Amino acid sequence: MKWRGRIAQQVPMAGHVSWKAGGDASQAIWPADLDELCAWLKSAAGGQPLLFVGAGSNLLVRDGGFAGTVVFSRPGLMALRVETQAPAKGYRRLYAGAGVSGAELAAYAAVQGLTGLEFLAGIPGTVGGALVGNAGCFSSEAWDSVASVQVVQRGGGLAVRSAAEYEIGYREAKLVEPSEEWFVGVWFDLRERDGSLARQTIDEFLARRAASQPLEEANAGRVFRNPAGQVAAALIEQAGMAGQGSGNAQVSRRHANFIVNRGGATAAEIEGLIAEVRQAVKQQCGIELMVEATIVGSAK
Repeated sequence: MKWRGRIAQQVPMAGHVSWKAGGDASQAIWPADLDELCAWLKSAAGGQPLLFVGAGSNLLVRDGGFAGTVVFSRPGLMALRVETQAPAKGYRRLYAGAGVSGAELAAYAAVQGLTGLEFLAGIPGTVGGALVGNAGCFSSEAWDSVASVQVVQRGGGLAVRSAAEYEIGYREAKLVEPSEEWFVGVWFDLRERDGSLARQTIDEFLARRAASQPLEEANAGRVFRNPAGQVAAALIEQAGMAGQGSGNAQVSRRHANFIVNRGGATAAEIEGLIAEVRQAVKQQCGIELMVEATIVGSAK
């Protein structure tokens, strides 16, 4: 099979994550489509570390880099379609590849007159990441409308799993029986609705996001999970950490659960500030914050 995608060595990950910081990946691939991804996995050396990346919006690669292969889901896994067979009256089934962004998915569903995914317009990242972390906001979560998911396994085989095969929780989704595999697509069952109303809801969500988050600065979205019955941003403010910095990394004053790169921050500065925030909240509030962002690789 002739390779149609792209393969590169020593890829600077700072250019592929929204925090704009971090070291190199030993290798990165951009498969042209799902078939090519499967073929590459079948031929790849077993046991090498693999990291699937969408938009890199919730990811930090340490300054020493990632000693493995990064698999980019964009642009190869960006299929979007409404299936011909409807799951029930008043519903339609929509397929989205793992590389489709939340904004692209929400807009497409609205154009098709489908509702249930409007909240994703305000969440940076892709469908794959949304499934892994059960992304959510405005009282909705990614798995609310999932009928089934498509996964690729280490050896390159494809499988379809029902939502019932996963334990779905706050900001996580785990297979009941663990397996080394990655999301490559998903089928949502969505209610039919006036598309203009869906687009209006999207606009309202985006306006609320713009008013409350530091979108003009490099960031990775919310850094910490909200503890049960608490709001992480409020705890961080209570601990006096809003506006505090480490080098060129800073806790946002607009939204304290965001750490922004003011320009030239290293991954070590960002990770160090994450640790400082956790320590301060633990000391001042007696609560251990859990990191929502994914941190991989080795220190320099």
